[in-house]
Amino acid sequence: MMSFRQRTYHIIFESDTPAAKGFDITLIFIILVSVASVILESIPAFDARFGVPLHRLEWIITIIFTLEYMARIWSHPKPLKYVFSFYGIIDFLAIIPTYLDVIFAG
Repeated sequence: MMSFRQRTYHIIFESDTPAAKGFDITLIFIILVSVASVILESIPAFDARFGVPLHRLEWIITIIFTLEYMARIWSHPKPLKYVFSFYGIIDFLAIIPTYLDVIFAG
């Protein structure tokens, strides 16, 4: 019997189960929504009309990716190995700009 941590690892890092495939598909969908919102936000007329909802969406997506990043670190048998892996660094670089924007506003 696997522990919750082991099951989480299996879902996040493996792709041979329905839960893992669902997790991957959900992440891909969220990534596409994120990219679409960034593209729409770059259009001045669209940003003027929908800037606030797009900003909220950006934060929701950032929080989701932060939770996913934390779950990857928590569930990995060697957390630092994941943090300093190629994908760990990519995940970190994907979420840090939103937080840096708050810290260094303006």
